[in-house]
Amino acid sequence: MKKGDLAPENWNSPLVDESEIFGSLGEQRGTVLFLGRFTANEVSGVLAKMGFFKEARKRGLWPISVKLDSSEYPPLQRFQIYHRDHVPDRLIVDLKIREGVFNPKGKALAPAPLREFTALVFEWLTLQNPEAEFTERHGSLPGQLHPGLGMSKRIMDIFIYLGRTIGKDGLLAFPAYYHNAVLFSRYFKFANPSKEAEVQTIRRTFSHVPIKQMAWIVHRNCLKKADGSPYEWTAEEQVLPLARDVREHFESRAYRDRVREGLNRTRFTVDWDEYERKCPKD
Repeated sequence: MKKGDLAPENWNSPLVDESEIFGSLGEQRGTVLFLGRFTANEVSGVLAKMGFFKEARKRGLWPISVKLDSSEYPPLQRFQIYHRDHVPDRLIVDLKIREGVFNPKGKALAPAPLREFTALVFEWLTLQNPEAEFTERHGSLPGQLHPGLGMSKRIMDIFIYLGRTIGKDGLLAFPAYYHNAVLFSRYFKFANPSKEAEVQTIRRTFSHVPIKQMAWIVHRNCLKKADGSPYEWTAEEQVLPLARDVREHFESRAYRDRVREGLNRTRFTVDWDEYERKCPKD
């Protein structure tokens, strides 16, 4: 990611002019629409303009085909991109997405109030290159069937553009694994400042440990809390703010102070003997 690409001062800048993408694609609407608004051609237009197709070609993932399952919409849609054929072994992108409202009531958030806000909610997101193979140097992460796609920045730009286009206040993710949270942390903050502190503490304490190795340490319950009990990963809401006031909440002194408090009281250790027994090849 280039410095400043997703810096706060750039979050309100349009990535691509909407008329440039949708204006040339006509007004025809199909019976199956992405998020109830966009035809497959319009979605493809966004992918093309944001450089997804160009990057897919560079990786030998061409031609591609798009599949949209709206059988559960609303609330949920499943959007998939395949290399050539709609078969599991050729899956590139697997996205389960819905529109929702995040209600912070009852959650342990910072003293500064965070209002209820609208969001694009990512229930599931897989980005993978089905034509690549794991190597001894670049092995798998928990949950991976194929190596990563290496296009997270470009994909995130698309989501940010989409969220702005349909007037959402933010993007909301539920990282299923610790390493997902770390990768998302370049763009997202946890709504719960204690969770934000938890992830930051692990990263800082074990900054000398490669992320792949740390991912397996967490996944295999080899990370221990201060009392010696296993640390277990639990998914919580991570937010990428789009609305100004939502962004200001995560930049506020109140939120940052709560994170700092968590950093000062959270401690972790690694049971390396247990890790060697459970993950001899990781």
